[in-house]
Amino acid sequence: MDHAQVRYLEAKRTVDERALNRRVRDALVARLPDAPSVVEFAPGTGVTVPRLLDWGLEPSHYVGIEQDRELVESARETHRTDLEERGYTVTRTDDGFAVGPDGSVEVEFVVGDATAVEDRDADLVIAQAFADLVAHDVLLDAIDRALGPEGLAYLPITFDGTTLFQPDHPADDRIERAYHDSIAGQPGRDPRTGRHLMERFRAADGELLAAGSSDWIVRPRAYGYPADERYFLECILGFVADAVADGPVDGAQDWLATRRRQLADEALTYVAHQYDLLYAP
Repeated sequence: MDHAQVRYLEAKRTVDERALNRRVRDALVARLPDAPSVVEFAPGTGVTVPRLLDWGLEPSHYVGIEQDRELVESARETHRTDLEERGYTVTRTDDGFAVGPDGSVEVEFVVGDATAVEDRDADLVIAQAFADLVAHDVLLDAIDRALGPEGLAYLPITFDGTTLFQPDHPADDRIERAYHDSIAGQPGRDPRTGRHLMERFRAADGELLAAGSSDWIVRPRAYGYPADERYFLECILGFVADAVADGPVDGAQDWLATRRRQLADEALTYVAHQYDLLYAP
């Protein structure tokens, strides 16, 4: 399964919304100027734009830099339609859309490598669920190039090395270790990015303005899983299956069969530990 899959990214939208740390969000909103300019690294399907508007922020210009062309096309269309349905005036443009009667919120999605961003003067860089996918030095260099002198870096949903499933299974510890080892074995990736970036920010010349947990928690309710979160969990189990396929893990096949049966029975709970970070370089 592919992290860049449109349905997966849309399915995790409700999971992210629950996870985002409100205290870090409030610190961000309080420190931004009116009509900030925003650059987002790897915006996926473009969920951040309506989220910023919900938070009372109206960027003068937003640009999302995404490698996957399918995701860029989805971002230009899906959430433009969402905003129209919510009563916003939205005007289509070549690379995205403009929001407001006078088009004051300019939204642009472009195909490109966010870590190769050229010099900009943004008030805000957002990198959601992205910091743990690239080398720390590469990420921080890109943030420095994108931000203006008074800019802020907002890194929500940054993975930090704890994955658990319930109910308990005898192979849980071995599966978690193999899953995290698989992440660590990929170039530039660190399964404990949250704590390591927090320490780097603390020791750097800038200021770590706010930090808080933003754990994904997906659990069945009386009516089953919310929204499309059953599919989200199917994807997570697929990621784990890919990881344990790299080498023999005692009990892995029974673990996977048990977890898939629990998911089908609406009895599986999943938690991933993450941090939201707000940093001023």
